[in-house]
Amino acid sequence: MDNFEEYLRQGEPNKKEKANVWKTAIGLQLVDGLRPSDYLIQTAKENIEGDITIEEVKQKLDSYYKLHPAQNTEDRTEEADKVSARIAEILSEQTFTFSPAEYLSIHRRLFQSIYKFAGKIRDYNITKQEWVLNGGTVFYGSAESLKETLEYDFEQERKFSYKGLSQLETVEHIALFISRLWQIHIFGEGNTRTAAIFLIKYLHKLGFKEVSNNLFSEHSWYFRNALVRANFEDLSKGIHKSDKYLIRFLSNLILKENYLLINRELHIQYYDTEKEQNDTVNDPVFLLISRNKNIKATQISESLKMSLSTVKRKIKKLKDQGVIKRIGSDKVGYWEIKQL
Repeated sequence: MDNFEEYLRQGEPNKKEKANVWKTAIGLQLVDGLRPSDYLIQTAKENIEGDITIEEVKQKLDSYYKLHPAQNTEDRTEEADKVSARIAEILSEQTFTFSPAEYLSIHRRLFQSIYKFAGKIRDYNITKQEWVLNGGTVFYGSAESLKETLEYDFEQERKFSYKGLSQLETVEHIALFISRLWQIHIFGEGNTRTAAIFLIKYLHKLGFKEVSNNLFSEHSWYFRNALVRANFEDLSKGIHKSDKYLIRFLSNLILKENYLLINRELHIQYYDTEKEQNDTVNDPVFLLISRNKNIKATQISESLKMSLSTVKRKIKKLKDQGVIKRIGSDKVGYWEIKQL
């Protein structure tokens, strides 16, 4: 991504704008683990310099890959290069219609000649193993109702009024809309890249002309993981849907906030040490033990009006966390408090 920094720091306004578009286009390939070729980078620079048009970029790529076809099916560099150029083209256009047809059109333009189903609604059900879910999957829309669900979500958003909302409330609603749109997952592949481009264009339509598209280049994987976490729940394990990560991303994007976007924090097994320590310090059972090292479980139960079984369960959790330790027997022993 550093290939375009010279234009972003010192370039003329037109070159800076083109460099931003290219940086976003290339960065978005990372949501599927794809990286562009050096040839694409050099060709993009020719476009930024004004030596060739986007259309000529696309033509050069077509010619290049006729001479340099992929050696195996796992090599997706051609996809990364061509889709990057097409994203740059779409983001450079001052056109947009808020409709399901536009959404389908973006996918078709991005993946034409790459996927046979470009621009088409999938007719099969899918699952996707996610790192952030430890191999689990989001429940995506059913193939039997995708078109109707897509049209319904668009109609609901079209009717929605942002009038009177605070900036944060606006961000929260946009997060809800894009989260639902992504979860439908009407395409077999390329769903996140299509949703991201549609979101950028929609934000421009809403008047957010200065959104920092670089977030999509620098944090595209975070964006995808945030969408996953906004649509996954497993109540048997105490895991709930959470849109806070997506709201952080969009707050940085739209409101110029400065939330740290750290991928590991999105993992369902992320161990938030600071939060757990704060929860422990404020736990009433821990507070009583820390004040009286000789206190017994029955005394805690009586003091807090809490069942003995609940107290014992909380004590076991504190022991497992290593913050307390019982020295001696239950009758004549005492509690030792570990350093938090």
